[in-house]
Amino acid sequence: MNLRINGRVWLETLSNDTTERFMGIGRLELLGHIQRTGSINQAAKAMKMSYKRAWEMVHSMNTQANTPLVMTQTGGEKGGGTLVTPEGEKYLNHYRGLQERFQKFLADELANLP
Repeated sequence: MNLRINGRVWLETLSNDTTERFMGIGRLELLGHIQRTGSINQAAKAMKMSYKRAWEMVHSMNTQANTPLVMTQTGGEKGGGTLVTPEGEKYLNHYRGLQERFQKFLADELANLP
């Protein structure tokens, strides 16, 4: 039998007995693309999602965090841009580590199956 253990891990915020997804693998990927491209639009294209959906994800993370994870700049010689803030980089690094440890946990559990 060819078995596999699968799962996902994400961070949530709790407000007034309501939980809201804050950071998961998709948001991690989005932040990584924003960091590389300097653009929400280009990040959305790389992920084959609409700009509106990408913007909603960025807005959700920014409003849930104590300080914004992504900052946009308008105007300028090249028409502005987007950057991941130092706070956003902290979450990127932390969640990447969390994801690596979670994948190791899954692999270890699979190895322990009878």
